[in-house]
Amino acid sequence: MKVLVTGSTGMIGSEFVKQSRAKGHEVFGVARNSASSRSAAIPDPSLLYCDILDPDAIAEIIKKVRPDVIAHFAAQAFNGTSWQMETLTHQTNYLGTLNVLKACHTHAPAAKILLACSSAEYGIVPDDEQPLKEHRLLRPLTPYGVSKLGTEALGYQFFINYGMPIFLPRLFIHVGMGHPPATMIQNFGRQVALIKKDKMKPEIHVGRMDTARDFVDVRDGVRAMMLLLEKGRAGEPANICTGIAYSGRQVMDMLLEISGVRATIVEDTTLMRPSDETLLLGDNSIITGLGWKQEFSLKDTLRGVYEDWVGRI
Repeated sequence: MKVLVTGSTGMIGSEFVKQSRAKGHEVFGVARNSASSRSAAIPDPSLLYCDILDPDAIAEIIKKVRPDVIAHFAAQAFNGTSWQMETLTHQTNYLGTLNVLKACHTHAPAAKILLACSSAEYGIVPDDEQPLKEHRLLRPLTPYGVSKLGTEALGYQFFINYGMPIFLPRLFIHVGMGHPPATMIQNFGRQVALIKKDKMKPEIHVGRMDTARDFVDVRDGVRAMMLLLEKGRAGEPANICTGIAYSGRQVMDMLLEISGVRATIVEDTTLMRPSDETLLLGDNSIITGLGWKQEFSLKDTLRGVYEDWVGRI
């Protein structure tokens, strides 16, 4: 099959490319013109450059490739960042997705389309109503969550009106290597690595530590999304999650244990959001029903993140 992956240089997109190639598919990536891969000594001919906010550019790529599968990960992907980049978040995530879907409708209407939706769509839900099931009411409270609800609604619109096979995975927090320190785990991992290498005093700045999240290793998450494409139902959302939630404090304790670092924890108001979900725990019955099993524990993932930061510093 021909597979086209938008956001292919990002953490999730690059893993999707890797696993797709391992299955023997012909894979093409889409990245922004500003992507660092443009400066590579040997250009990758399978990496195509455009901004998804340019409808003509993304349409030309889809017309040229004629993919059998389109995995759409290009986005402003950070919940916290969306408060500082609200307009760009909505433009990229909603209008960018609209451009991709319109181009697919015109040039690849039979292609299977995977739209990366998000657990941020759920919003604040009482603990006694969790784990979260896909059919519950969505009340996102961040600009990012609202933009992803719009992404999912667009996917359903094109599925129901045009019969396009569009799959709607709701991604809980995916964690992997090579990510910037824009999320809690990456920020913690970077600080712990800096302390370990004596490049920062033993003082770790944190936001809220009592909130808990369902963290997914990106390798497990991509396997789940591929199963959804192969065996799942188009037009219906499916949680991509482990069914286990960990608090920020538990994550920090694991990182300190892995690294052997001793440090003072300092609450930093600049890392606080205007509002935050206290718990996001997913029900993964749909993906486990397709045969998915978690391979990497959170501690496995954190060890990889920490070692990655040690290597980068």
